[in-house]
Amino acid sequence: MQIKKDGSTYAPKGKSCPVCQPGEFPVGVIGLDHGHIYGMCNGLTEAGAEIALVYDPDPAKVEKFQAAFPTARRAESALEVLESPVKLIASAAIASDRCPIGIQALEHGKDFFADKPPLTTREQLAAARETVARTGKHYYTYFSERLHVEASVYAQQLLEEGAIGRVVQVMGWGPHRMDAPHRPGWFFEPDQYGGILTDIGCHQIEQLIFFAGAKGGVIRQSRVGNYAHPDYPRFQDFGDATLECDNGVTGYFRVDWFTPDGLGAWGDGRTLIIGTEGYIEIRKYIDVANSPEGDHVYWVNGEGEHHECVSGKCGFPFFGKMIRDCLDGTHNAMDQEYIFRIMELALGAQEGAVRVSYKED
Repeated sequence: MQIKKDGSTYAPKGKSCPVCQPGEFPVGVIGLDHGHIYGMCNGLTEAGAEIALVYDPDPAKVEKFQAAFPTARRAESALEVLESPVKLIASAAIASDRCPIGIQALEHGKDFFADKPPLTTREQLAAARETVARTGKHYYTYFSERLHVEASVYAQQLLEEGAIGRVVQVMGWGPHRMDAPHRPGWFFEPDQYGGILTDIGCHQIEQLIFFAGAKGGVIRQSRVGNYAHPDYPRFQDFGDATLECDNGVTGYFRVDWFTPDGLGAWGDGRTLIIGTEGYIEIRKYIDVANSPEGDHVYWVNGEGEHHECVSGKCGFPFFGKMIRDCLDGTHNAMDQEYIFRIMELALGAQEGAVRVSYKED
């Protein structure tokens, strides 16, 4: 069982399931500012990729990364990675720097795989859209709270089987552990991390749209606040929003940085999917006071009450599909415009958010 107390270093591991030949899909890495890069590269290597090059200006970060991925040779510059024969460039740089790296990757003929959020402004979104259209390359995003959670993969299967009828509403809960002393300075600056609804909120929007079977939607209401971190006045520790999908399904999500120290995981992430004939609850990382293991799926329908822990049973098909997309020129892992619509919604939720706070007597 993986240690899950720290979300910034949580890197899921699955079974090896290569979709390409050894050496056929070399990957370069630029930017090690967030620990999600380890989960991203775990998924890639399990699907048959080879991490060939890595660049970060901090030698200590590179050395640590190479210990986990020994095939990665240290590059002397980002340009060396961009001009190398790698097929894909992955990045978990500072959030506001990811899009510029991605645009350079695409312009050098590489596909791109960014940690979330893959961009932080509407100007970056427009630039990414234009570059994808011009180059024909892929600009993927690591929406790990769905793509790297086996319980979510299993819930998708249940929906496809019609286990709860037609989806009516999706609700998401995305609490995170703060651990402020171990966070870098950029983590607290909205200009660099994008704000809470752009940053961790985009996870929830993606899941809501996906499980709703929609292509997009409209933000009906959003809020952000800083309730408990006065030492970081520009930081947002709470956010929520309501959405209406383009197919009529409604949604609500809440994200925050209030995970208590007593929880055995970095966050009690959950998704609740309401259908016309039942409902599904996904308990992603822990089943509180019951099981420290994650990937629990509970569902109720006309046949009864059901529960299954699917850890180690479903795998993570996204990564293999992404590699084949890059090699074959297809779009089976995730539609490109879908990714951009998710970020358009996240940016809109952030921009339109009402500021909330305690009201003093």
